[in-house]
Amino acid sequence: MNNALNTTHDPQLRSWVASANQADCDFPIQNLPYGRFRPTGSGEAFRIGVAIGDQVLDLKATGLIHTDDMNVLMAKGPAERQALRAAISAGLAEGSAQATDWGRALLAQSAVEMAVPCRIGDYTDFYTGIHHARTVGSLFRPDAPLLPNYQWVPIGYHGRASSIGVSGQHFKRPKGQTKAPDAAAPAFGPSKRLDYELELGFLVAQGNALGEPIAIADAEAHLFGVTLLNDWSARDIQAWEYQPLGPFLAKNFASTLSPWIVTLEALAPFRAPFERPAGDPQPLPYLDAPGNRAAGALDVVLEAWLQTARMREAGEAPVRLTRGNAREAAYWTPAQLVTHHTVNGCNLQAGDLLGSGTLSGPKPDEAGSLLELTLGGKQPIQLPNGERRSFLEDGDTLTLRGWCEREGAVRIGLGEVSATIEPAGA
Repeated sequence: MNNALNTTHDPQLRSWVASANQADCDFPIQNLPYGRFRPTGSGEAFRIGVAIGDQVLDLKATGLIHTDDMNVLMAKGPAERQALRAAISAGLAEGSAQATDWGRALLAQSAVEMAVPCRIGDYTDFYTGIHHARTVGSLFRPDAPLLPNYQWVPIGYHGRASSIGVSGQHFKRPKGQTKAPDAAAPAFGPSKRLDYELELGFLVAQGNALGEPIAIADAEAHLFGVTLLNDWSARDIQAWEYQPLGPFLAKNFASTLSPWIVTLEALAPFRAPFERPAGDPQPLPYLDAPGNRAAGALDVVLEAWLQTARMREAGEAPVRLTRGNAREAAYWTPAQLVTHHTVNGCNLQAGDLLGSGTLSGPKPDEAGSLLELTLGGKQPIQLPNGERRSFLEDGDTLTLRGWCEREGAVRIGLGEVSATIEPAGA
């Protein structure tokens, strides 16, 4: 497991980049997430950067790497990735001999545009949020909210990589077939029940050869890092189409990622035991390992915020819809997802994305979607400005935020991921 602490996690470590030392900074020197950037409006090729405070370090300009291809960097072995992190940390630390030269390789994050952080070849979305599964299941199957296989097998489906965008994305409200319960035939038109899904995305590092499964003890060596993920859902389209083969048009119109990949090594101070509730079945042997039990879970605080078009026009700040924690929400660990995905011989590749599925906590205000917060639209949310929401409307901007903190460690953030809904096309 990637949970060993080293000098890069030292809570006393400070950077010569002053903004990285500020309280509640998402990107202190203990974080060092990777992304792809270019100067705003330059039209240049995107290159690899590391977030530090409110700046981005052009990694190639430091001489530490010689590629602009994030997938090449991700495909390197764990030892090479850890050595690179150590070198970046040392160069950004107070008193570093690289401070003067590297200072010329810094750009303000406000002056750059970001891309999807890597080339995503394949995207699999899982369903690890057990509280989400129970709540949604109870809306549609009150007598059997959880299907019999849920506590035994990580449920997932193959998503669409081509429609994944980066934070700041604007997308049109999807159209499709829907069918009202009392209608004789389906109708076609824009979705009326558009929703967000609060998720984490796990990005693959080194892949595996076809036919060679990844053992759970080795699984985290094949994970590069974590992003925030909003896997938008058209609930009315989904309800009509999902049987018998699962989600299709209700999911493939847009998914939005945060621009920064927080490495698993950066998350080492925030690992937590993986524990099943008393009375629940334990994982089958291929999904079980001492390291996974000891520290397989991630202690990440997650929030969702909404700003309507009317709020934006009035200069009003977004309002928080929910706050929860991935540790309490996820029924399966990232290592278990990798292992299960490859147990049949499936080959993963560097840059592949594994979504966690909606991460809802056990309390009503920890729900990771409007479907849960409004009980299927039956109890609309009252916003401070008098507006109400059962589902998302045109002009709404939805923002996800995430961070880790605990006593004895420096708080690190995952940044945020925002996107805005535009009216359906003609």
